[in-house]
Amino acid sequence: MIQRIQTLYLLAVAALGIALIWLPAIIFVSAEDAETLRIWELGATGLTEVTETELPPIVLQGVWGLTLTTVLIPVLALIDIFLYKKRILQARLNIFQVMLCLGYYGVMAIYVWLMKMTVENVQWSPDFWAAIPLICMVLTLMATRRILKDEALVRAADRIR
Repeated sequence: MIQRIQTLYLLAVAALGIALIWLPAIIFVSAEDAETLRIWELGATGLTEVTETELPPIVLQGVWGLTLTTVLIPVLALIDIFLYKKRILQARLNIFQVMLCLGYYGVMAIYVWLMKMTVENVQWSPDFWAAIPLICMVLTLMATRRILKDEALVRAADRIR
């Protein structure tokens, strides 16, 4: 199991996915007036305000979609590692995981839109950590390619017998 290169790819996906749970993906900045600057970070744990102000906090309702997609990425990668005897199922689960990584960005776009509707004059920028699902997607596609290569090798060996 561990000697296969796709297992290492999936372990890297799981490690990056677990790290993504605690890292912020998007930073929002809003200037309330000339002296007050408010900064928020959006990640899987929700929207947290970095600056200390007496202004009422901004709350995005229903950040569970981002949390769910962020948690499912490493969980599916770990489940996928232990399905090494069922290569076709493993490849299909990998394709679902790629769609989940793309869905992460869709959910993130919805929350950016909601934040822009909630706060006036808010500017947003993706943090470096927002690229983790893209890296996970590439690693998952590389693992899928190796899984299908293994399946072709096993079928070729069965045909020879």
